[in-house]
Amino acid sequence: LYACTECGRCAENCPATLTEKPLNPKYVIHHMKEHLKKKGELLLENKGNGSGEESVEPQGSDEIESAPKSELDKALIGDVVSKDTLWSCTTCGNCMENCPVFIEHVHKFVDMRRYLVLTESDFPAEVATVFRNWETNSNPWGIGFSQRGDWAEDLPVKTLSEDSNVEYLLYVGCAGSFDDRGQKVARAVVKLLHEAGVSFGILGVEEKCCGETARRIGNEYLFQMMAADLVETINGYGVKKIIVTCPHGYNCLKNEYPQFGSEWKVYHHTEVLDKLVRDGMLTPTKYITQNIVFHDSCYLGRYNEVYEQPRNVIKAIPGAILSEMDRHRHKSFCCGAGGGRMWMEETLGKKKINDERTEQALRCNPDIIGVACPFCTTMFEDGLKAKDLEENIKVYDIAEILAMSIEFKK
Repeated sequence: LYACTECGRCAENCPATLTEKPLNPKYVIHHMKEHLKKKGELLLENKGNGSGEESVEPQGSDEIESAPKSELDKALIGDVVSKDTLWSCTTCGNCMENCPVFIEHVHKFVDMRRYLVLTESDFPAEVATVFRNWETNSNPWGIGFSQRGDWAEDLPVKTLSEDSNVEYLLYVGCAGSFDDRGQKVARAVVKLLHEAGVSFGILGVEEKCCGETARRIGNEYLFQMMAADLVETINGYGVKKIIVTCPHGYNCLKNEYPQFGSEWKVYHHTEVLDKLVRDGMLTPTKYITQNIVFHDSCYLGRYNEVYEQPRNVIKAIPGAILSEMDRHRHKSFCCGAGGGRMWMEETLGKKKINDERTEQALRCNPDIIGVACPFCTTMFEDGLKAKDLEENIKVYDIAEILAMSIEFKK
């Protein structure tokens, strides 16, 4: 907190701040620092016992109403940092990316959310349903887990329970399993891997949610339960390599699951597809003479530095024109769905974050908005619908774009 120079770079790049939500990272750090200083001074002067409990109020009703709240009595969450401020964060990491003194804003916000969820049971009403769905069916929609593998019934892919002697596990996640739009991406990935002769399988009904979003919302208990369960299942098959189709699951399995006993090599599907194209296992031949603007997902780009691979795939497609938004690569602007915001209503602020990002994409006059994340797909499609442009401009995952250019033989 004391390292903050109050330069404001975090606020200049925060999607919540720029769409006039209650969150301003600079102010949050400033308020927390000032609260710490003032509270510390009072404790050193023996003006409080440090318990955090309410101090003795002045006698008399008039005095009680007019007396300012002691710094010792102020709650960090509520008085110093508002709840609306905490729930406005998309955990995109742009604040940390641009901070010259490496303050970790997002971790502080998630820590405070964790207190609200686990200690106070205080969270947005719509999240309660999502928590219940995760607890009962291990997916945010609450669809029966027996249907998790239905999307692949007519595809040339086996479950690990049928044949575990494969090189890769394809972990498609909740969107790829249950969301109609996500299933199209999962099917495209399967077709491409099969065409390239890759040895892979899926978990089918044994697959569970990775729990990433539950952790970002603050339900650490639920996340750890899901993580331990999934690690046990995957390790049981002796899996060494995993392909993930969602950047949130990719980041979670790659960077957070090792503390739960995983020892896998984890790849995002754009990394694998790029290598297959470069190695000649997949050769795009069909022309796609369209302007494609690519959006860098926060958890694929900023969190994991995967920038070149999806662009390489686009560049390999005959006729395709790759365009870049002003905010791209490490400066990319969030779609608005991260940090659990996918499951919360966006009622605060001057503009929705996905509308702002959609407008940034439209400045490139695209025919296609290329993405590599199921959350981003949803947010851009909603942004285009709000402008009645869904028929003129399409949102496709990199896997779908590549599949359009492949002459499938298998």
